[in-house]
Order: sequence, then structure tokens, then C-alpha cells
Amino acid sequence: MDGKTSEKVFYITTPIYYVNDIPHIGHAYTTIACDTMSRYKRMKGFDVHFLTGTDEHGQKIQAAAEKQGITPQALVDKIHLNFKELWKVLNISNDDFIRTTEDRHIRVVQAIFKKLMEQGDIYKGTYEGHYCVPCETYVPESSMGPNQTCPDCGRPLTMMKEESYFFRGSKYVPQLIEHYEKHPEAILPHIRYNEVMSFLRGEVRDQSVSRTTLKWGIPVPGDEKHVVYVWFDALINYATAVGYLDAPEEFRHYWPAVRHMVGKDIIRFHCVIWPLMLLALGLPLPQSVIAHGWWTVDGEKMSKSKGNVVDPFKMVKDYGLDPFRYFLLREVPFGNDGDFSEAALVGRINSDLANDLGNLLNRTLQMIESYRGGVVPEGNNESGKSNIMGSVLENVDSAMESFAFDDAMKEIWAFIGRANKYIDETMPWKLAKEPDKAAELDAVLMNLYEALRLAALLVAPVVPQTAQRMWAQLGLEGDPLKMLYDKFSWGEGAGTKIRKAEVLFPRIDVKEWQKAKEEKKKMEEGNKAPAMEHEAEIEIDAFKAVEMRVAQIVKAEEIPKSRKLYKLEVDLGYEKRTVCSGIKAFFTTEELKGKRVILVTNLKPAKLCGIESNGMILAAAVKVDGNAESLTLVTPDGDIPLGSRVS
Repeated sequence: MDGKTSEKVFYITTPIYYVNDIPHIGHAYTTIACDTMSRYKRMKGFDVHFLTGTDEHGQKIQAAAEKQGITPQALVDKIHLNFKELWKVLNISNDDFIRTTEDRHIRVVQAIFKKLMEQGDIYKGTYEGHYCVPCETYVPESSMGPNQTCPDCGRPLTMMKEESYFFRGSKYVPQLIEHYEKHPEAILPHIRYNEVMSFLRGEVRDQSVSRTTLKWGIPVPGDEKHVVYVWFDALINYATAVGYLDAPEEFRHYWPAVRHMVGKDIIRFHCVIWPLMLLALGLPLPQSVIAHGWWTVDGEKMSKSKGNVVDPFKMVKDYGLDPFRYFLLREVPFGNDGDFSEAALVGRINSDLANDLGNLLNRTLQMIESYRGGVVPEGNNESGKSNIMGSVLENVDSAMESFAFDDAMKEIWAFIGRANKYIDETMPWKLAKEPDKAAELDAVLMNLYEALRLAALLVAPVVPQTAQRMWAQLGLEGDPLKMLYDKFSWGEGAGTKIRKAEVLFPRIDVKEWQKAKEEKKKMEEGNKAPAMEHEAEIEIDAFKAVEMRVAQIVKAEEIPKSRKLYKLEVDLGYEKRTVCSGIKAFFTTEELKGKRVILVTNLKPAKLCGIESNGMILAAAVKVDGNAESLTLVTPDGDIPLGSRVS
């Protein structure tokens, strides 16, 4: 069951992920979906090329690098590894990982930019408009959110004006509309098709494709004060990775078969800008762009401030890789928004994976061991085959062709359910007690074994580790992921010696799980900082009335009558003062001598232990039950002249 048919070609891509993000469930979802489809197509005999990677140019990267005091290249060299590490953890089978800072990509972007300039499809002009810095895109007035905000991220837009190169995409809009009218399957699901066509039939203006306001990008050939706009740069990665410039034969082999999988928030870039660029280049358009929805968590939008961003590393650690992969693809119709819930994940593990699949494997192998010494018997299996197998292969293929992963999972689990029901209908334990029913028992055990062999192949693209464990327990050699579906033949397993091993998916005790979750929540809440009590609000003028200056402690003495106070002599540069400060419990006099501090200088003088105090030193205290446990003096950063005003 190995080998592949070379004329069947399938090229699939994830979006390239912006490295300023921390990998989260959205990245995991897209990449697992592409990985599943890649594995499935390989088992259908396709020559598959699976691409993922990182988008590493743009304003946010430049700003983040400046903040850290390092070069943008040093920053992206470090943080792109987060994605590579996650793909290892998620068992992703990508054939290539592209970075937009690689030389192979930079050369292709510049070659395409130059070609489009030479043919008049890129020209220089001036752009003025509302710009979203986080999304790095201009937003037309017709697409703005309330109060001039970005329609995608909701943040305020900034008015910008700059010299820019423009891509004459409007020239190719009629051609793109005609293509989509002939090929509505090029945009999936269909609800996204209507959205794109509505946009194309409106006003599609020429796209600004360069920037002068930042340096971290690919220089425009022949005009290096401009860098190529990050989206124009990023989209070209799909062509770079299959040899557009360096390997034209490879490019022609894969390009007509390309499918882009993206989140619904970037569908216009992939269904409008990118195909317009391809039309200008005279290249075939992608076979389809598949846009999936967003994830919420327990009914709420994910956000760092709420602390509910799902960490895929943690989910794999807590629940296992294959259960996490299965849940993401099974829980929500692909293309719709979905809600992530750990309780729902536990439910899927217990019902679908442990009860249905795991139980079928355990019961069947136990009976083969008990009744036939662990060797799969030969038997007349035609009635069982038609009863259990049905048209599962055709139904799964139909669902996968539409990227309907949830429907494919439903078909597979309906097949697993029929096999479990077949056990209840045939009652092998009764047949085993009647010697004249031996042939009938052989047929039942053979059919159940074959159902498991096919089940291992069907689940392999989604839960590859589980499929390999099943394959081993079934006593089979090789890797199920290297088998071909069209080579499967019911009844080939006779004579195989099984190798029954551990339970496939141990059930999770829901009560114990819930108890552990509640205890963890209490512990986390106990570790949170207590709610802060604030003073009444003041006007800015009241704050300005407080005069604070940089001072230096030149002398510190104990006050015999006080357990808390030190007498300090502080130098403001233009004068010296005496200040009494209640910091005796936290510092020695030697520790204080020479320390620079911030002094409130216009505080009304007060007599403390008979000493007139003229000012107050600023400090921050960690308090427990109202008492200070530790204290830190507020000090200036750098060698600021004494007497400098703090504001």
C-alpha cells in the first residue's frame, strides 16, 4: 500500500505568521488543518507540498527591536523559533518553512516589483489616508469602524501622507470578477465568496505598495529610500517557496494546484490583492482560498488582558497532542467561528476517543486474544464488510474535498460507531460458547479487525500518533501514514498476530478533573496581587503643585527617641536640607549614604521627635496586612544633576 501517483499534485499553504505574535490557538488551528489535509492527500496518492513560515518585516518589528535595543534581524532570528518549536510539538509535517528575511525571498520580491514597474503596473505617486499601525495597512473611509477605527483590530487610525509606489490593481478587477464568476469554488466557504465579490464590485483602488516611513523591509529596486510594503512582500512567499525565480520547472509543477488557508480577517489580501498581482504577472490563480473563523474561549473573545489566550503548548502538555488536534477539527464546522472549552475537550476525549475508538480497539483485540490465541482468523466477511464499511471512504473524501473537516470526522466516527454496534449485534461472547458457530465467530472477529485496520488509516491524518499506536497493536508493520486508501482491501489481515498493549485513551474522571481545576483557580487567585485602594482623583494642576526634585543623601543618623526614623541630610545642589524619614527598619545608615533619591521639596515643614523635617523622600512598599514587608527608594535613572525637577 505504498507509492504515489506523480500526476496528482497538491500544494497547500498556511499564511506566514507575523513573528511579533506569540503562537496561540489560531496559529495552531490553521496549521493543524493544513497538516491534516496534507497527510490525507499523501494517503490519496498526491504529490504534496506543504508550506508554512513567518512574516518578518514591517513597522511593528522595527519598533519592537528598537525598544529592546537590538537589530530587527536579531529579533526575528530569535522569535521565529517559537513557531518552529510549536510545529514540532504539534507534529506538523510541513515540507518547507519560509522566512521573508531569507535571500531567496528578497530576490523574488525585488524581481516581481521590478517586472511590474517595467510593464507600467507599478508607478510612483503620493498617498494620503487613514493608516492602522498594528495591521500595517491603509483603511478606506468606506471600511472604517466607528470613530475612525480599524475594521479588523478596532484600534484608532492615524492620518498619514507619504510618497509611495502604487500597484495598478484596479486594471485587473474585471478579469478577477470574471474568474470568480466562473469558479465560485475558488473562495471557500461560500459566505466568504459573497463578501469578496461585493468588495470587488465596489471601489477597488490602486494599492500602495511601498513605505518611506520605515527601514525594516525589502528595498525597492532602484529607489532604496522606499521599502516594499509588508503585505506585498508577504504574499509573494507562496511563489518564492516553489521556485518562481530559481526553479521554474518546479514552479510550473506545483503552482496551478495551490490552495491557501487563511483566517477570515486576511481574506481580502488573499482573494483580492494577491490574485490581482498574479493576473498582472500573467500567472494562474490559486485553485482556492479557504478562510476559517476565529476562536473564542468559554464564550468570550480571547485577549491578553483577560488572561484567556489558549496556549497550545500547555494544551498538549495537559491533554495530549492527538486529543488537542482532534478537538480543534471536530468541534466546529470549518469556516465558522468556534468556542474553545477545556470541558468540551475533556468531553470529546471521554466520548469520541476513549468510549468509541479506544473501546472498539480494546474489545476487539481482547476477543481475538481470548478466542483465537491472538491470531486474526480467516472468515467469510462480505456481510460484515457491507454492514460496517458502507461508503465511508467516499463520504470522507467528499467532505475533505470541501475542507469540511468536521463532516469528515463525523463520517469516520459513524463508521466506528457501526463497528461497535456490530459487536452488540453479533455477540461474539455467545458465539464462542457454541462450537458449531466457530466459522461465524471467525467472520465476526475478522470483520472487527478489518474495521480497526481501516479506522487506523482514516484517523491517521488527524491523529497520526494514535494511528501508529493502533497499527502496532494490530500487529502490522510499517507506517499507516505511508499507506494509500485506494489500495485498502477488506480481508487482508487474516493470520496477523496482534500485539495488544496499553489503553489507547484513558478516561478522564470528570469530578476529579473539575476538582483539580477549582483548586488551581483558587491557588492562582490567591497568588494575585490584592485589589489596590486608590485616593480620590485629582486635577492635573493639583499634581503640578507637588514639587519633586533629585537629591542626594549625604548623611544619615539614628534618632535616639525613635524606632522608625532616621535623620537625613540631603543635598539638592543649590541647598542642603534636613529630612526625617521612617525607613530605619529597611536600611542601615551606611546603605543610605550617597544614594540619590526623589524629594518632595514643597511639603510643609513638620517637627518629628523634636527635629524639623523639610521634605519627604519617595519610596514604594510591599505591604502585607497593612504592614510594609519590604521597601524600595525611588531613584533617578542615570546621572541626573541634583536639583533637577521631576514631572
